[in-house]
Amino acid sequence: MSGRWIVDAVLLDMDGTLLDTEKVYFDSLAAALNGCGYTDDVVALCHSMVGLPGPVCEAMLLEHYGTAFPLADVNQAFLDHRDEMMREGLPLKPGTLALLDALAAAERPMAIVTSSSRCSAERNLALAGIRDRFDTLLTLDDVAQGKPDPELYLKAAAHLGVMPQACVAVEDSNHGVAAAHAAGAITLMVPDMAQPTEETRGKCAAVLPDLNAVLALLQERGALVRSK
Repeated sequence: MSGRWIVDAVLLDMDGTLLDTEKVYFDSLAAALNGCGYTDDVVALCHSMVGLPGPVCEAMLLEHYGTAFPLADVNQAFLDHRDEMMREGLPLKPGTLALLDALAAAERPMAIVTSSSRCSAERNLALAGIRDRFDTLLTLDDVAQGKPDPELYLKAAAHLGVMPQACVAVEDSNHGVAAAHAAGAITLMVPDMAQPTEETRGKCAAVLPDLNAVLALLQERGALVRSK
């Protein structure tokens, strides 16, 4: 996409996009599986779950390992490992504060659009020190279908009173890009744990190295010109 972008709102994924949490989840799940005796194909399986809602990941585990899989035990081990890793707080991805500051200065409405539960989203944003930056928070609890379904993005745009086509969506995963693109948003990807597939690249207005580059592109396209 070239030329000036007409942007009424910016919709931001949370885990792996603003917060450096995907590695925490990845390492926690791998440790939980290994601790329960599952060691084969763990890395590939964990990679395939990046950006997907928890219930979908659970279904994938049961499909992969069979109905005898000790889901409750693995879930508890995952939570224990995750909480230990998060004990000192959550780091932000590079460029997060600069981007949020610029959006606020331009009076550009923004929303969190995440596949996490509301409880997890509230906790993670608070741990990272940016919960008070957002009035609008759309989570898995607000929709019938999580990403890659576009429902979260469509609902976020409706909540802000804008058309999805006038929104920029920033995502880190292939599943998230699929959801934002299907909703009609101008989709930017900043890859985290998973690199974009060729199909994903075709759905993005740009694939960028970090949020500083996202901010630079928004400025270049005139998307942050302050409203009069």
